[in-house]
Amino acid sequence: MKVLGLNHDMYISSAALIVDGEVVAGAAEERFTRQKRTRAFPRRAVQFCLDQAGIGIDAVDAVANAWNPGVYMQKFNPLVSSSRRFKSEYLYSVPDNLLAMFPDNLRDVDHIHQRLALGGSKALDVYFVTHHRVHAANAFLLSPFEEAAIITADSQGEVESTTIAHGEGNRIKVLRTQNHPHSLGAFYATFTEFLGFRPHSDEWKVMALAAFSTPAATKPVEEVLRREVLQIGEDGFFELNLRYFKDFLHELPFLYTPAMTELLGQPRAEDDPLEERHYAIAAAMQNIVEDIAFRLMREAQRLTGADNVCAAGGFFMNSVLNGRILTNTPFKQVYISSSPDDSGNAIGAAAYLYNHILGQPERHHLTHNFLGPDYSDAVIEAEINKSHLSAEKVADPSDTAARLLADGAVIGWFQGRMEFGQRALGNRSILADPRGPDTKAKVNAAVKFREPFRPFAPAILAEYVSDWFDIEPGNTVPFMEKVYPIRREKQAEIPAVVHADGSGRLQTVQAATNPRFHALIDAFRKRTGVPIVLNTSFNLNEEPIVCRPIDAIRTFHSCGLDALVMGSYVLRKPT
Repeated sequence: MKVLGLNHDMYISSAALIVDGEVVAGAAEERFTRQKRTRAFPRRAVQFCLDQAGIGIDAVDAVANAWNPGVYMQKFNPLVSSSRRFKSEYLYSVPDNLLAMFPDNLRDVDHIHQRLALGGSKALDVYFVTHHRVHAANAFLLSPFEEAAIITADSQGEVESTTIAHGEGNRIKVLRTQNHPHSLGAFYATFTEFLGFRPHSDEWKVMALAAFSTPAATKPVEEVLRREVLQIGEDGFFELNLRYFKDFLHELPFLYTPAMTELLGQPRAEDDPLEERHYAIAAAMQNIVEDIAFRLMREAQRLTGADNVCAAGGFFMNSVLNGRILTNTPFKQVYISSSPDDSGNAIGAAAYLYNHILGQPERHHLTHNFLGPDYSDAVIEAEINKSHLSAEKVADPSDTAARLLADGAVIGWFQGRMEFGQRALGNRSILADPRGPDTKAKVNAAVKFREPFRPFAPAILAEYVSDWFDIEPGNTVPFMEKVYPIRREKQAEIPAVVHADGSGRLQTVQAATNPRFHALIDAFRKRTGVPIVLNTSFNLNEEPIVCRPIDAIRTFHSCGLDALVMGSYVLRKPT
């Protein structure tokens, strides 16, 4: 059975294909169009998925969409439904009216099912799945757990902003929900904008800022926020004081009201210098959302009795929070996918349809996210020649790359199938030596052009992780989805990847899932004694991560990278 999943008209449109329960292909549309964060229908991503599987659309059994317009039929208006403006809206008039006639059927509109005739006897089943069910599926149905509590949180689905659910086998049961505007995502986005960044885009910058505050500066701000702007229940469900928030008033600019300015002072403009009060606001807000999330998780454990928890939704891109789950909740294991945000909902929609709606039993734990296009050496060589460039073909790209890094080079690393999600994990990466105290500034100045307060990630051989990080024995972080403290005695050895609070957003690299990247880090270890490299995504600031060889070549020649290792080919710049 083949199910095509779609995430479109939302943050980072994408497509994914599941065949007999296994994710065989997936990619974001932005990688093909080169338009970052595009919400366009993922035409190129869909075509890639079909081509990767060697099928046409007529071989697809069903399509799953990561949004359910059926939810809005609960607010039926007979004056509108009985007099449609356009004949195309007649498509919705019949279900609108029927659901209004039988309101008991509105209690659980978790999906809408349509059937399209493709000609002959072939029909294509199309399902529109409720947004937070999709997040739950992306969390649980791809996890290694047969049973788990599930938490989803973002700014807003159709109406929901937070859910607690219970996953068992191939089924998901929703236990509790909270609706927008009382939303962790909206709360975080409001302060992101107040601090001079783009909401629903730059939240990770605020997360990084929080590390620069002190407890003495943070405490009074946190007390004000807890007293004035929200009320939190023991179970983690909360209410925002809407005197300070207007995220739900889409017609008006800004997510905060003048009352927020009266409470916290003048909002920061984008180019204003960062001050101590900005760090304190970021830290206070981070403390509050962690408190809420951990209360929700403790409530989820009480309701389900599960030992495991799965989390998804854009809110769980917060890797600092993710790294603290096990020490602040009763759970023994946690799973967060490589793409808990909306971009991963192409996979989540397909999984929910395949397992939960259609009842198919097969589930495949997603141990890696290398689901995108790959390119052979022959294709890479042809692209190099077409660009009138010269390159050296090497027998061992991993060893060559390790030598370049040990000599101080900053390199582009382009290998195998492209990653799915917002983080590069060793196939479309920029790499550097973490030992240099000036490496971070060098990478920023030459390639990334990012704010200096934002950290870079350490990619470490999984077998050495407990030697370098304060992490639970046997724990792995395959998707760079959690932050952990770096052991104090090791921090001076890898200053380029140590954040202000002594932490690192690590990625554990295993030979079984990425042998070439693992071999590179191991070769670097043998040369330097350090089983870690600095890893950041292969893109310039505000551009999508590279997808094709030509994207890598253009980026290489548009910035200060010293070398590009692409397949078996090494491109260098003249010295």
